[in-house]
Amino acid sequence: MEGDMSFWRTYYHIVWATSERHPLISTNIEELLFAYIVNKAGELGVFIFAIGGWVDHIHLVAAIPPKLAVSQVVKRLKGSSSRYINQALGDEYTFAWQGGYGILTLSESQRKVAEEYVRNQKVHHQQDTTNGWLEYAIECDEGPPNHGLSPSLISNGLKEPIANYHVEDELPF
Repeated sequence: MEGDMSFWRTYYHIVWATSERHPLISTNIEELLFAYIVNKAGELGVFIFAIGGWVDHIHLVAAIPPKLAVSQVVKRLKGSSSRYINQALGDEYTFAWQGGYGILTLSESQRKVAEEYVRNQKVHHQQDTTNGWLEYAIECDEGPPNHGLSPSLISNGLKEPIANYHVEDELPF
């Protein structure tokens, strides 16, 4: 923690699936997989508040320090965990994750609800009480559309003027 005294609270609900949503996460693999992911996250400085899943995907509620790119954390957790499972189980088993992931930000007040949802994944899937918004992992899972503001809809008064910096000039700052 030396030299890093920043205050941060950045919570995420992260979900990713097995390759082609194959049911690769059996009970015995889940135990190895979840323990590995929690330990690897700790090595990266990431806090895992909840981990859970179903036979073809996992969910995490995590706090990722702002000095780390979320995409790089997910990439490291996915890559190292699939390598670990394949090494642990040997040639008779091939484990792989899909290419993408889903991520939502959470407020402090939403975190506990998200943790409960993640810990109860098996119940939600068995009783068909999943929240569709929280189950999307990649674009082809047909998650809800993102209709952000179009830059053309923003008033010209809110846009910054184009800066005219020339290489020959001194730095403008």
